[in-house]
Amino acid sequence: MNQQIQAIGFVEAIRHHAEDDFWGGEEACISLSDEFTAEALQGIAEFSHVEVLFLFHEVELSKIVTGARHPRNNMAWPAVGIFAQRGKNRPNRIGSTICRVVRVDGTRLVVSELDAIDGTPVLDIKPVMTEFLPRHEICQPTWSHELMRKYWLSKT
Repeated sequence: MNQQIQAIGFVEAIRHHAEDDFWGGEEACISLSDEFTAEALQGIAEFSHVEVLFLFHEVELSKIVTGARHPRNNMAWPAVGIFAQRGKNRPNRIGSTICRVVRVDGTRLVVSELDAIDGTPVLDIKPVMTEFLPRHEICQPTWSHELMRKYWLSKT
């Protein structure tokens, strides 16, 4: 079975270019493609959060990383494999973010803190359920906390 993945919608956001930090508080809208009706989002507003899977569509194929690198090219942080970081230059260019649901308006889902730029193709939307969150304590290296220090701060 060779099925192509198609975008289910596109992001409408104020940012037109990817940035490393200050994604906190921003709202974005996911506008579903024409083949979907409002019924596709029925019930999603009952959830506080959704997980959005999207395509880093502006990443050039020549920039894809398959091995190890220093996150954000910061030599103070260890070189780690692409699957040990959340960088956009990944082999399949797929991003994933858990966002707060703000409201639903027909075939438009407004979310808060989606770190995707305007025009980003959305591959899927899934409700966040407690039962799918980690069931044990999350552990991560110190460099990753440093990397994320300003990520979810507000730009203002």
